[in-house]
Amino acid sequence: MRVRDLLSKESIELNGKASDKSDVIKQMVALMVKQGNIRDRAAYEKGVFAREEESTTGIGDGIAIPHCKSDAVAKPGLAAMVLPDGVEYDALDGAPVHIIFLIAAPNTEDNVHLEVLARLSELLMDPDFVTNLENAKSKDEFLSIIDKAESGKAEADAEKAEAAKTETGYEVLAVTSCPNGVAHTYMAAEAIEKAGDKLGIKVKVETRGSGGTKNLLTDEEIKNAKGIVVAADAKVPIDRFDGKPLIQARVADGIHKPEELVSKAEKGDAPIYHSETGAQKSSSDDGNDSVGHKIYTSLMAGVSAMLPFVIGGGILTAIAFLIDTILGYGTTGGSNFGSMVPLSALFKYVGGLAMGLMVPVLAGFIAYSIADKPGLAVGFLGGLLAANGNAIAANFADIWPKHMGGFQKFIDGFAFQQSGNTVSGFLGGIAVGFLAGYIVLWLERATEKFPKSIQGIRSMLIYPVVGMFLVMLIMCFVFNPIIGLINTGLSVMLTALGSSGLVWLLGLLLAGMMAIDMGGPINKAAYVFGTFMLTNAAEYLKNGASQSDPKVQLCYIAMGAVMIGGMCPPVGIAIATKLFPKKFNETEKEGFISNIVMGASFITEAAIPFAASDPAHVIPATFCGSAVAGLLSALFKCTLMAPHGGIFVIATVGHWPLYLLAWLIGSLVTAFMLGILRKDVAQD
Repeated sequence: MRVRDLLSKESIELNGKASDKSDVIKQMVALMVKQGNIRDRAAYEKGVFAREEESTTGIGDGIAIPHCKSDAVAKPGLAAMVLPDGVEYDALDGAPVHIIFLIAAPNTEDNVHLEVLARLSELLMDPDFVTNLENAKSKDEFLSIIDKAESGKAEADAEKAEAAKTETGYEVLAVTSCPNGVAHTYMAAEAIEKAGDKLGIKVKVETRGSGGTKNLLTDEEIKNAKGIVVAADAKVPIDRFDGKPLIQARVADGIHKPEELVSKAEKGDAPIYHSETGAQKSSSDDGNDSVGHKIYTSLMAGVSAMLPFVIGGGILTAIAFLIDTILGYGTTGGSNFGSMVPLSALFKYVGGLAMGLMVPVLAGFIAYSIADKPGLAVGFLGGLLAANGNAIAANFADIWPKHMGGFQKFIDGFAFQQSGNTVSGFLGGIAVGFLAGYIVLWLERATEKFPKSIQGIRSMLIYPVVGMFLVMLIMCFVFNPIIGLINTGLSVMLTALGSSGLVWLLGLLLAGMMAIDMGGPINKAAYVFGTFMLTNAAEYLKNGASQSDPKVQLCYIAMGAVMIGGMCPPVGIAIATKLFPKKFNETEKEGFISNIVMGASFITEAAIPFAASDPAHVIPATFCGSAVAGLLSALFKCTLMAPHGGIFVIATVGHWPLYLLAWLIGSLVTAFMLGILRKDVAQD
């Protein structure tokens, strides 16, 4: 099926005008309906917007290709619109869109929309083709331009395929892939092929998109190639390139730097890839090496899998707080706030379960990205240990004294929680995810020469049992005990600060600690200290102290700093997505509302996906913003008498207008630091 076959005059508009992205999409759907191939307009339109929520289809250079595969589509079709004045579309390059193609595909197995999308993407890589479409004076001319370009492309492809039959070998091989497997995969392939033609270098490109793998590289071609280019932001198999010069780059580099990549590969200007020891440093200009790129893609796999648990669980928990507030428990709920009535308790319980899966899912899918399915179980276990810490030690010596020899005492002393919280949180989850993945890879290689009779039990028995055993040892005997020591030291430091009367410094540190690891040892130490101070305040009051007693006020000020520190990161990030949209991908920007809601509810975990995907830039920004908010809160002498609840317990906050001001200032500090520290993102 050709692009031209799917277009009709009724579905083309050459002088389009639209106020915004939503308006132009609705107009495009109306054009598509005119073709008569849509069964249910509302359902199809909803599907187009749903696809747009996954990531923008504004691919840059003034082009957008929205698409939808749905039961609402009776037969495949295309609609096209030229907008001389452009429209803001949240495109990848931030520029207005001037030409849009909308694809409608029936919900069948042939994936016709992906084939057409691939062909459109390839044609749209030619700037002359795009310019000609934008300048078309009539619909007939518009259709003629497409027909001519597609016919020329088909002839060129046929010639290339015929030449390939007698080809003695390709000098450069390439693989392209992007997370969604659509436009960028094929645009990069087209750009690399054109670069090869321009440089006089024989190039073959394998595309790994949503429609499957096309133009698969053969073993013979790999053997004879001078160099390999992998331009991908998704996981692709590269072990087959063992012993070859290999350049790994982002898919955006394949689009924007194809000649540079092809030239370097042809000259062998790349490190030799060795599959058993990991890829070496890449020669791409942006400083990314192949190891770093591999880490990035694995990390993104974990973050994207974790995100629904963060949002879903966080919103359910926020609803629990809202229910209790509506019912009048905002100032009286205390530590049970969010669970005062059965309905709120149900929401909080289920939300807590969902959020409790965040770190295990993060670790599990990082391991899965590295070691495929065998890595899942080992990664999940490591994530559970990171999220829950070591088991609390029982009094084994009193219960079974005759069994408590030296070896048992060693296990009791090092593998169980003795003092201090041993939860390592999302940072521990990231670490153990990579650890689990590479443990399973090591097991695969260590057992590959086992007898054939036991090869079948490797993935079902050896990998999970040995992998879990090793992760258990490393987490319970090394990583988590170190976390416990950190917690103990932090608690001692905070207690000393509280006793010294340095209230401003105490507020700064408590709030900043809440924003570093969001559920890890540093965050937990700050929160536990805050609740400990509330307990002290209750004890002081019980013994006759007044609410205005400086000792009582210090306790409440400390808790206020803790909560404001946990409220700033999600809100600061949400503000940054609006102030600096080029710094965030579409998925991140779509989290604006959920981040506001969860930040206002004192659910710091909403910031975890951002911190996990870009810790070097996000954590300094969240720490500084929260630290400023905590400092101001303490200087304003803002007090808090509730251990949780965020905005829902504002009635328990002393000097609440100043508290809200400190929260806003801290969130803005985080937002502006993110705008300064983060680079513009390139996404599919």
